[in-house]
Amino acid sequence: MTDLQKEIADFENVKTEEDLKKMEIRVFLSGKYDKGNAVLSIMAGAGGQDARDWATMLLRMYQRYGDRKGFKVAILNETALEVKGPYAYGLLKKENGVHRLVRISPFSAQNLRHTSFALVEVMPEISSQDQAELQIKPEDLAIDTYKSSGPGGQNVNKRMTAVRITHLPTKIIVSCQSERSLAQNKEAAMTLLYSKLYQFKEQAKEKERAKLKGEPVAIEWGSQIRSYVLHPYKLVKDVRTNVETSNAEKVLDGGLDEFIEAEIKLINE
Repeated sequence: MTDLQKEIADFENVKTEEDLKKMEIRVFLSGKYDKGNAVLSIMAGAGGQDARDWATMLLRMYQRYGDRKGFKVAILNETALEVKGPYAYGLLKKENGVHRLVRISPFSAQNLRHTSFALVEVMPEISSQDQAELQIKPEDLAIDTYKSSGPGGQNVNKRMTAVRITHLPTKIIVSCQSERSLAQNKEAAMTLLYSKLYQFKEQAKEKERAKLKGEPVAIEWGSQIRSYVLHPYKLVKDVRTNVETSNAEKVLDGGLDEFIEAEIKLINE
């Protein structure tokens, strides 16, 4: 069945307003990799233990979002997720940017309010053709193995099954410890590396285009896209679309549809 035939079949199966809403969103997702899988990487910013905890909360939020959408979600390591399902990348791609949390720090003996930041990167799982164009040479890779600290049973945790790969020319580092074997973890880490290298190339092109146009080059770490306030009141607000809700618990439990759909429609207006 061709892509066109699949889309026609999807429209024929529309029975409810919710089905129609899903199809409407898909119409906006026509980018090269929008229909495919996504890889999320989350990095803690300034803020020490609070920031690291915030990165973990975001990882869980996107994991729960994927579960709600019926996607297959795999934790590659403590900072990365693989999300597989129709339009996973298209739906998640605009989550790129800095996410800000304000709360009473659970790590403060004085119960002080603390602000934490984390950077979310969303990358497509790229095609084999684009992988070939990236031309990763074996001599450009430093591969280390270590004992897995994640789930998988005692046997996995005792063996050197986890993999860390450093791409020497760009200093990009990826790792995976979620699979049961060294070969599986290496394959998953390479998938993550290809996605990061693809994004690295696209960002370099965008920055070069901005320079040629005389436009200021955006500093990605400073592009705060959403604030999550848990104290002294509860409010989650997206600074791009002004969509907001006081139901912060629902959002942190993966209830992101309102925010994601608003951003998709905004960039297509």
